[in-house]
Amino acid sequence: MFSGKSEEMIRRLRRAEIAGQRVILFKPRIDDRYDNADVVSHAGVRMSAVPVDGHAEIAARARGHEVVGVDEVQFFDEQVVAAALALADRGVRVICAGLDQDFRRRPFGPMPELLARAEFVDKLQAVCHRCGGPATTTQRLVDGVPAPYSGDTIVVGAAEQYEARCRDCHEPGVDAADAVDAVAA
Repeated sequence: MFSGKSEEMIRRLRRAEIAGQRVILFKPRIDDRYDNADVVSHAGVRMSAVPVDGHAEIAARARGHEVVGVDEVQFFDEQVVAAALALADRGVRVICAGLDQDFRRRPFGPMPELLARAEFVDKLQAVCHRCGGPATTTQRLVDGVPAPYSGDTIVVGAAEQYEARCRDCHEPGVDAADAVDAVAA
């Protein structure tokens, strides 16, 4: 998070619009952090989008467009990869933005497959909230401390719940039972 993924995707989609191409942007309906419909970056850059529940809606609503953007692609199921590939096979330029790792630093949803199948990949880095170095991970926080790894993988939030962290500053989430066991030992 906080690396400029959505902002970069919006920049690329706007360039396509300037070139006269028919562009459509999709976002998962569950992502209502800044707006129910628009994709909005953490810095406030926004673009009108179509909120959808899944890959089937993307495939159906993308008809007639030359460029398709999909924001927060990690929130979709694995079939979003097949939908993106089918669009690309029809000559549609598909631009996806999303997190490659969850807050546990594990591969996130369809991203590993999407990254492997993409022709071009740009991996952006944020700035670590702790040390200022290059951040490649997301730290989920609950009341200011690392969230337990037993929590849900998908929890939509922004700066109030997440920080960008580098490998050294990322802290494993400890479950309350594990913390009690560690103190007792």
